[in-house]
This record gives sequence, C-alpha cells and structure tokens, in this order.
Amino acid sequence: MLNERKREAYCAILAEELRLATGCTEPIAVAYCAAKLREVLGGKPEKVLAEISGNILKNVKSVVVPNTGGRRGIEAAIAVGIVAGDADAELQVLAKATEEDAKHIQEYLDTTDITVTCPETPCLLDIRLAGWLGGHKAVTRVANNHTNLVYIEKDGRVLLEKPESASAEDNLQDKSVLNVKDILTFIETVDIERIRPCISRQLACNGAIAAEGLRDDWGANIGSTLLSTGSGIETEARAWAAAGSDARMNGCEMPVVICSGSGNQGITASVPVWRYGLFLGADEENILRAVALSDLITIHQKTGIGRLSAYCGAVSAGVGAGCGIAWLRGADYDGISRTICNAVAMISGCICDGAKASCASKIAMAVDTGILGYNMYLGGNNFRSGDGIEGADVEETIRNVGVLASKGMHETDRVILNIMTGR
Repeated sequence: MLNERKREAYCAILAEELRLATGCTEPIAVAYCAAKLREVLGGKPEKVLAEISGNILKNVKSVVVPNTGGRRGIEAAIAVGIVAGDADAELQVLAKATEEDAKHIQEYLDTTDITVTCPETPCLLDIRLAGWLGGHKAVTRVANNHTNLVYIEKDGRVLLEKPESASAEDNLQDKSVLNVKDILTFIETVDIERIRPCISRQLACNGAIAAEGLRDDWGANIGSTLLSTGSGIETEARAWAAAGSDARMNGCEMPVVICSGSGNQGITASVPVWRYGLFLGADEENILRAVALSDLITIHQKTGIGRLSAYCGAVSAGVGAGCGIAWLRGADYDGISRTICNAVAMISGCICDGAKASCASKIAMAVDTGILGYNMYLGGNNFRSGDGIEGADVEETIRNVGVLASKGMHETDRVILNIMTGR
C-alpha cells in the first residue's frame, strides 16, 4: 500500500500537469510572454525583439494560433498576445480574444517591427521578449515550462529574477516518486473523489474537441480518414485521438486539458482510454481510474525525456493510453510493464518535427502501438531484456528512453531545426 504522503504527491502531480489550455502550448507560451510584456510596458510595444529557443521555434512555425484568423508562427503568437492576450489567464491567455481582436492583428503586424532570433540557450523552452514604447523598454522571459516567468525588467529595473536553471522540471512537483508499481497501486486504491475533478474535466474537454475534429474539416482529417477506412474499437480509439489533434493543430479554439505540457499528449492519454472503456461497458469510476493511470504513465516517461525534445511526445502518451486500456481489459502489474516495454521497443524512433497537422497521424500510430504492446503480452509474445533499448525491467527501460531522447537525440533536434528553417 502507498503511504498518504506519496498518495498526496501523486494527486498533486495530476493536478499540476492536467491544466486547461486554449491552443497549442508553445505558441500560447509565446502569447503569454507577449501579453505580460504589454502589461509591464504599459501599452503595445512599437518594436519587439524576440529571442526564441529552437524547440519553441520548431513547435510554433507550422501550427495555427487560435483567434488569429488562421495565422501561424512566432510573429502571429506575439501579435495576438499583445493585442488581445490576458496574462492572468496563463495557458488560456487567448481564450477571450474575439473576432474583432483578430482584425487588429494584421494591423499590428504591419505597423510593428518584430525581429525574431534563435540564440543558443541551455533551456529547450526559452522565450525572451524585449519591447519598446516611447522612451520605455520592458523585458519578459519564460523558460523551462510554459508559464514559468523567470525574468521581468522595466527601464533597466529588474522586477523579477529567478536563478538560472536548464531543468524542464523547474518549479514543478518532484516526479522522482513515480514508478509503475506505485502508479498502479495508486489508481486502484485512491479515493476516486480526489482525482475526479481533474480527470472528468480532461474527458469532457478532450472528448469535445475530438468530436469536433470528426464533425468538421480540420487539417489533414486523419481521424475521419481512419473511420472511413476501418472499423472496430481499436480503429475508433485511434481515430478519436487523432481527430482531437486534427482540430487543435489547425486553430480550433476549444480548450484542451494538457498532460506533460502538451495538449496532444493530454488528448492521446485520455480519449482512446475513454472510448475503449465505453466499448467495454466499464463504469465511470473505472474509466476515470484508467485515464489517471494513462496520464501518470505518460508523465513518468516524459520526466526523463523533457518537456520538449526531438522525441515525439505522442509516443509516450500512446504508450500511456495502451496501459490504461490494458488495465480496463484486466492487466496487472506484469501486463502493464510488458505493455510499456513492448510498445517503446517498437516506436521510440518517432521524431518530433514541430507541432502541425501530421501530429494527428503520429498520435494514431502511437495509440495503435500501445494497444499492440498489450496484445503481444496476451499472446505470450514479448521483447526481451537486451533487445535494443529494452532494459532489465520496466523502470530501466523507461530510463533508457529518457537517455535516448534527452542525450542521444540532441543532435537530431538541431538537424530537424536546420531543415525546418532552411539553414
């Protein structure tokens, strides 16, 4: 049994990670930093210098920023944050932006000197904005996680300065307490009322945007394509998750509950498990527990990988979803562990080349692999320790994936960025 201290820690991790966000979190982080810049400066800057880390540039370049009239890129995210952003709303900084606001974005872009650079920085998530208005200057900086303000300056006077850190876990809950065995014990024994609020909201929001992705024309329509070419619950689980990303990557303004800093991961970790649970006739409580399992397995994997990486985050969430589905199908600790080990052995090479329409297809593949990992186990077919990155047990395998992503794929990240920027 888990002691109460660890149970509280797991509840705190879920509450911290399952946050509401409107739009892809990287452009939203830029818009948040920009809205804070306007607030500190006391008005809309006439000139902006944006110093942006490569991973932010990669994840903002091709995704549609909500409430901008379909615009993409760093400049659009800065402009909408300055014109219509509410910094107090953090990841929902653009939630209250209107169509009227959107009309003023191009006007601001046309009349404002916005320079974007990509300097070297130890932080994979790093946004530093300097703005000038009249004779005044302000600087705001967000680093390591999406709303972590680390520096504010006005007219040479430092208003906020946090110690320099390159850790993606800066100012977040300690996740060293996570391990697969305790995660399973937690979700099977925790009082459901302690996790119901955040998991129920996750299902409500993420299920709604997935339904929208299937209902309308969004991006490459991966979800709709899957449903038109296949049938069965495994296809449905993949399609609904992909559809949520179809809508979200292409400017849908509906809010999403994120996981590990990503709306795509929040959708992937929850929607397939929910759809599979409905198919199995599981009651609401067990579906909530299964989704919490998926979320925590996703977070556990991502802790070693980092918030942003060349390693596709949908892979971790697809593996998490596979575990949630496996638990609904009766899996115990051994079944969950083998699901993880089998799945990461198959799909860990999937790269992240930025947030965009094709994320939906990667989500579909990740969910499929997560489910396949458990189906392999049921048939007595498992990859063995020493096969590639497979460790001696599930925890060593998860650590190996973290090393692969954070160290082994560091140069891959540089090459992807160079390709995307034409360097």
